[in-house]
Amino acid sequence: MKQNIKVKALIFAMILLSTLALKAQDSLVFHNGNYIVGEVKDMSRGVLTVETDYSDDDFKIEWNSIKEIYTTSYFLITLSDGSRYNGHFNTTEIGKIEILSDDGQTINANHDDLVWLDDINKGFWSKLDASIDVGFDLTKANNFKQFSTRIGIAYTEKRWNTSANYNTLFSVQDNTDDIKRIDGGIGYRYFLPKDWYPLINLNFLSSTEQSLKLRSSGRIGIGKYMIHTNRSYWGISAGTNYNDETYLPPNDTIAAAPRKSSMEGFLGSELNLFDIGDLNLKNTIVAYPSFTESGRWRVDLDFDAKYEMPFDDSFYIKAGFSINYDNQPVEGASDMDYVIHTGFGWEL
Repeated sequence: MKQNIKVKALIFAMILLSTLALKAQDSLVFHNGNYIVGEVKDMSRGVLTVETDYSDDDFKIEWNSIKEIYTTSYFLITLSDGSRYNGHFNTTEIGKIEILSDDGQTINANHDDLVWLDDINKGFWSKLDASIDVGFDLTKANNFKQFSTRIGIAYTEKRWNTSANYNTLFSVQDNTDDIKRIDGGIGYRYFLPKDWYPLINLNFLSSTEQSLKLRSSGRIGIGKYMIHTNRSYWGISAGTNYNDETYLPPNDTIAAAPRKSSMEGFLGSELNLFDIGDLNLKNTIVAYPSFTESGRWRVDLDFDAKYEMPFDDSFYIKAGFSINYDNQPVEGASDMDYVIHTGFGWEL
């Protein structure tokens, strides 16, 4: 079988040279016997992107539909055990690949162990992911109007990742106070062997429901991906959090806004499922037991379901909710604030 695969690799190399001259190209063979020659751009969440000279649009190909692959492009490569390499790779036998790294290593792995690729030569924009979605609700009753936005951006290198998000919700109706909620943050992770990663996060929240003018917090800790495949990611994390809160002053008073600070621990879980057709699910929950305020604990929970549009997977419909719980809220404030969001969006 190995001999047959080597012959196929030679045939593909000959096709490459005869049809595309000296331009570096990659070759894929599918389980149904079809093949494609082009340039592999990236692979994420079990979907490989291939650019060809004969199509205006890139091809999106499910990784598990590929039987054999032979590359000449230079990639950032991530395996399911958290190992990361720079180099290119080829099929050696069905279900097996060989990675040739830039530091001279030869790594043998299972086909399904490859979970992320990015073409190094594409530069900055190939490593950037961004999305924005908006929602608007309007009803005649009480002249109700609500507008929401959710913005996310992430940049990934071989050994680190940084991300940021910014979410808003404004609600207005007759005979009741306006509702405003703004939250966001920025995070950094450095990838270690065996899928461990130290992390730093800076977050903020402003919520009229919990009388929060501003909650600022800084987390530092360690995490690990317990599951890291083409179908799902699941990571857990733990560490410490510094929490600083400024509250809205009581209604009809000119008193100074109350303020307090505290030290907390945190325990977090993040689950991302993306092998459900065009549907992606993401759930994040973080619990904060306080070290300095007796008996206090908080919970932040976010859930998003995203459906990619059949005509173009850059566009999507998203529905989700966010919950913030505090068992010791400031006097007069609710112990829980939640937002249910639906909207239409676009991602880079």
